[in-house]
Parts: sequence; C-alpha cells; structure tokens
Amino acid sequence: MSGFKLSDEKNLPHASGQDAPLGFTVHSMPTPRDALQADAVRTRMGRWKMLFVLLICASPVIASYWTYYVIRPEGRRNYGELIEPQRPLPVMATVSLSGETAPLAALKGQWLLISVGGGACDAACQQRLYFQRQLRETLGKDKDRLDRVWLIQDEVAPADALLPALAQATVLKVKAQDLQAWLPPAAGQSLDAHLYLVDPLGNLMMRFPAQMDAPGAAKAKRDLERVLRASAFWDTPGR
Repeated sequence: MSGFKLSDEKNLPHASGQDAPLGFTVHSMPTPRDALQADAVRTRMGRWKMLFVLLICASPVIASYWTYYVIRPEGRRNYGELIEPQRPLPVMATVSLSGETAPLAALKGQWLLISVGGGACDAACQQRLYFQRQLRETLGKDKDRLDRVWLIQDEVAPADALLPALAQATVLKVKAQDLQAWLPPAAGQSLDAHLYLVDPLGNLMMRFPAQMDAPGAAKAKRDLERVLRASAFWDTPGR
C-alpha cells in the first residue's frame, strides 16, 4: 500500500514517548531612553495632525479673505472704504427697544450692515435707514446672511411712524462714547453719516461714504455682493 506507512510512526517524537524540547526566545526590555524617544515622536506626530486639522477648518475663511483683499482684478474699485486694521466688536452693553440688555458681541455670526443715529432720526437718518433696508432686500437669496442694525446713541425713543420699517431690523440703544471709540468716520464727517459693514467673525471691515445717494447705493450693493460671494463657502444664513 503506497503512502504513509505505519512503520514511519516510530520515527515521530510522540511515538517513541519522548517530547521534543521547547525553544525560548528572550527579548530585551525597552530602556527608559527608548520609551521617552517614542513618546516624543508620538507627541510630535499628534501636534502635526492637530495643526493639519486646524488648517483645513480655517482654510475657507483664509481663502475668502485672500480672494477679497489680495486677489483684486485690475480695474476693480471698491465704493466702500476698507477698514485696516480690522476692529472687532467691542465689549459694549446694548438695550433693545423692549428693555432687554445684551452685549454687542452677541450679534456675531452674521454680516451686519450698521447705521448709527439719534432716536429722533432726522431726514438724513431716515434716508440711511431706507438705503440700509433696500440694500438688504436687493440681495435676493443672500439677504438672510445680512442683518441690518440701527444703533441709537441717545435715550430718545424712535417715532412710532418709523417702527413698521424697522420690523426686520435689530434696533439697539448704546452709549455714544462707546461707539466713538469703535466706529471711525471719514475725515471731516460725523460718525452717524455712514453705513458700516461688519463680517460674521465680528470685525468691522468697511465704511460706506457719507450722504449715500441712489447711485452710491448701487455701488454699495456691488460691494456687498462681492463679499457675500467671496464668503459663500464658509458663511451660512443664521447664527
């Protein structure tokens, strides 16, 4: 019979009743120096990974600001004047028309188009509020990314006739001295002569010329469209 023969079993270790010797391999224990070096490598790799994740998260914001502030097509002119360096929303108390208090920084998270004036709101003030409202409405689907804010710098309550036009605006009373420390008017102009633009990160970034008229409002609209387009991939409606 071909194949495995019973007689071959005699040559196997278990067949003879003898066990084969076991081999042992002894590995040396790592030294404290090796352990410290391994920990340092892991820590360094972890920091690089964390930095890489942070860069990915911040890249949309960096790219949008690079596009708007640095990559400027030849011949393009801003109607609004860029504020450099940018000024973050200050620590400033506000009071709503209903008496609720909140810090001004609570408005962060949206683009803000800000108007300033006294509660009595003369003809020039009403004109600014009108252009402020129209600028937001003409943005179409992007209008929900922009809040219009009226900062009243005295204790005068606005007239009831103004309230319907302010239904979708944020109206807050603030201290005049706080505003003067934050908002920079153009040379020879009063603080309340301009409309101001604040980005969602809370930085004052643009000031529109004083005494805005209809042609100026059309130019301001183009500026707003540019900044909203540049930030479209990281800024979304709502806070």
